[in-house]
Amino acid sequence: MTAVPASVDDAFRGAAAAAGLLDVAYDVVESPLGELLVAATDRGVCRVSYDPDPEREAEVLARVFGARVLRAPRRLDHVRRELADYFDGGRYEFHLTLDLAGVGPFPRAVLDELARVPYGEVTTYGTLAARAGNPRAARAVGTVMNRNPVPIVLPCHRVVGAGGNLVGYGGGLERKTALLRLEGVSL
Repeated sequence: MTAVPASVDDAFRGAAAAAGLLDVAYDVVESPLGELLVAATDRGVCRVSYDPDPEREAEVLARVFGARVLRAPRRLDHVRRELADYFDGGRYEFHLTLDLAGVGPFPRAVLDELARVPYGEVTTYGTLAARAGNPRAARAVGTVMNRNPVPIVLPCHRVVGAGGNLVGYGGGLERKTALLRLEGVSL
């Protein structure tokens, strides 16, 4: 099997994106936390993943958003810039449109409340549950945080246990700690 030259591959990906032939564009982005897979539809950012395995993520994205999933780095330039600004300490909130297709009503309410937690502050699972309309659903909020499709952008790292302790994080507690330290949170 003959490999396609990189210039031809880049031209194909660019043409497919420009012609609107993609359901999802993705790329792998370098960050201080390791590689991140970022993906977006025409409606907005739909995925930030600490597991940058494109094949596995493409399958998940195809089930939710459509089968036309392709690595198209230019389509993610705006996401890459905002993430770089955040990691450099120059961005305190994201101005990215999100596509949360496939997220049910309660998780969506939780993620909407999560988006309101300011940079450099933390909240608890119980407080977030109450704000989302179900004060007894702290564990369910934990599940929503674990399945957050766009961590960092929707700051699930800012959610701590009732006593202020760091518990659970889909990207690992080391990453949660690093993100909170970046934001100046005392641990």
